[in-house]
Amino acid sequence: MDNASGRPQFDRPAIDIVMAQVADVDGWMTPGQASTLYDSAVRCPDGSQVVEIGSFQGRSTIVLAMAADPSVQVIAIDPHAGNDRGPQQIDGYADAADGDHAIFNKNLADAGVADRVRHLRMFSDDAHTEVAGELGVLYVDGAHRYAPARADIVSWGARVEDGGTLLIHDSFSSIGVTFAILRELLLGSKFRYVGRSRSMTIYRADLASGPLDRVKNAAQQLAQLPWFVKNVALKVLLSAGLGKIMTKLGRTAPEWPY
Repeated sequence: MDNASGRPQFDRPAIDIVMAQVADVDGWMTPGQASTLYDSAVRCPDGSQVVEIGSFQGRSTIVLAMAADPSVQVIAIDPHAGNDRGPQQIDGYADAADGDHAIFNKNLADAGVADRVRHLRMFSDDAHTEVAGELGVLYVDGAHRYAPARADIVSWGARVEDGGTLLIHDSFSSIGVTFAILRELLLGSKFRYVGRSRSMTIYRADLASGPLDRVKNAAQQLAQLPWFVKNVALKVLLSAGLGKIMTKLGRTAPEWPY
């Protein structure tokens, strides 16, 4: 059966099928965050674009590609340079870079979405000239330091179309990402805070222009700061050896917040 555009009807796999597909793919994405990505890709307008900044080995990329309509181009931007691979993996993983790239390609092929994803193996600030037009969905999960996180939010966020979706991972968890959000989105005039799935925040490019709307938007984001403080405190304790101590005592150590 064809849809209104004349294209064959897309038989979108259910979220549980998608989750089964990425079950063995390494990465930092909870089931709730996967559902958030899935729902965002589903609502992406036909013929638009999904841009993901930070793909690692393809866990989130596969979810986006399986959920988006075939008319939507899915673009994954990740240099696979060995840096900013994940929590506590900022520098010193150059030897793993080519391995990450090969595993990423294999995971996409195994999921049957290799032809749905355009991978740009470059840093996000170099990729603008490779991507034309506006974005229906932007997922920011690149470098978590303040400067690159802010640059991604500002430069790529400016390309999100009206009503489009901005997703940011490690929000109110990573210090750099959180400070970038507070600097650019707390009092911004474009993105409305919708909510979050743990550290994945959801914004929509439909913020009303009234002053009360902006105040409410800021208040909803500021309400996340106690959770942010809790996450930072937990990271400090884990870095100081809390996990090892709890394991020796026969207790289950808390996971790194994401």
